[in-house]
Amino acid sequence: MNLEELNRLDFKTVADWPLGAKLGLLGVLLTVVVAAGWWFLWSPALESLDESKAREAELKSTYVTKKGQAINLDAYKKQLADIQQSFGALLKQLPNRQEMDALITDVNQAGLGRGLQFELFRPGAESKKEFYAELPIQIKVTGSYHDIAAFTSDVAKLSRIVTIHNISLLPTRGGDLVMEAVAKTYRYLDEEEIAASKPKKQGGKK
Repeated sequence: MNLEELNRLDFKTVADWPLGAKLGLLGVLLTVVVAAGWWFLWSPALESLDESKAREAELKSTYVTKKGQAINLDAYKKQLADIQQSFGALLKQLPNRQEMDALITDVNQAGLGRGLQFELFRPGAESKKEFYAELPIQIKVTGSYHDIAAFTSDVAKLSRIVTIHNISLLPTRGGDLVMEAVAKTYRYLDEEEIAASKPKKQGGKK
């Protein structure tokens, strides 16, 4: 069938078309139907299927995680109880506000007990953290190397937490050493102090 014959074809008389023309038209119609079905039906369905598969994999992963947590729930509870117990034990090593003076005296007495001469023992400004406060103490002592070492060891053995920072050792003419350092003591904040340190919520607009 040539181009001239195709131009003479009338869609009103499709039934009279030659077999080749009918087959050609049928092929075009099938192509259009398949393309339309793909665009409007199959493609969205395939996308939805892919999304469903991804969601299924996510749900399976979540299920496995939750199942593992449920199986180990007793172990998690015990671990939490151990952490709370350890935290409580550490918290007890922090003095409260009333006990700070006694702790400072203990640090001072630890040095005097080792025969050290205090040239400086000056508590600084207290710095408050989330649930505890930190108090630095500038110290300057003179004594033998053995006595200074024993003093730092005694401080470390105190029932309350005391840490020593920024240690500087310099010899004297008499053969002793001068130690300058910052001893930091800590105390826990009471409930009123914790509440006061939290930012207050702003009231509603008038």
